[in-house]
Amino acid sequence: MTLHLYFSILSFIFGAVVGSFLNVCICRMPHDESVVTPPSHCPACNYRIRWYDNIPLISYLLLRGKCRGCGSHISLQYPLVELLNGLLTLALFLRFGLSIPFAVLFLFSSALVVITFIDIEHQIIPDEISLSGIVLGFAASFFIPGFSWLNSLLGILLGGGSLLFVAYAYQWLTKKEGMGGGDIKLLAMMGAFLGWKAIPFIIFTSSLTGSVLGISIMLLQKKDSKLAIPFGPYLAFGALLYVFYGPRLIHWYLTLGAFGKG
Repeated sequence: MTLHLYFSILSFIFGAVVGSFLNVCICRMPHDESVVTPPSHCPACNYRIRWYDNIPLISYLLLRGKCRGCGSHISLQYPLVELLNGLLTLALFLRFGLSIPFAVLFLFSSALVVITFIDIEHQIIPDEISLSGIVLGFAASFFIPGFSWLNSLLGILLGGGSLLFVAYAYQWLTKKEGMGGGDIKLLAMMGAFLGWKAIPFIIFTSSLTGSVLGISIMLLQKKDSKLAIPFGPYLAFGALLYVFYGPRLIHWYLTLGAFGKG
């Protein structure tokens, strides 16, 4: 086994293990519960989950998706979050190697996983993550090679300011609140980690995917335009797309535009 393959496997395992903790955050943070105590337990019977029943992915398969104590069904969310975070960590390692950008973006992507699942179920984005993420992203900008604190600061201002403007404009035109403050703080956090150049890409990508999927959901569920659809997951998708493919997609688009004009 080569050293690169060894570290690739370790990165996936590490991401999946952290994903197990992210599940705790997803389940407890919306209810203002501590993510540290009490220890992990079954929500149905309070059976304290032993370490051998808490091995990412494997325990779910061995238990066949059921609690050892009472036999109640374990949500598919648990292995899904572990698998998703494991794959994201592996992708970040393959893209950046063991580096400062890898460590910073690992924290960033893990936060987006928590935000996505909480926003889907509860339609809220915890300030504990977004506001802390703004501070952490700005602080990290001093240590990332080729990235400056000014880039991060402009990202915060452009990210938060652009959605704040949209929210006020929508409210002024329709006399209704259309975008929550959580989305504004989330985009500011993304600007802190990724810089101001990422913001237009994230807004365009998230708006496009949100419109297509949102309309599809409304048609399938036979709902009208008043159906509340969380925007956080689309912002998270846009941010992760930028991390892995953003500069290349932007270059491709600009090249295609220049070719079309020629």
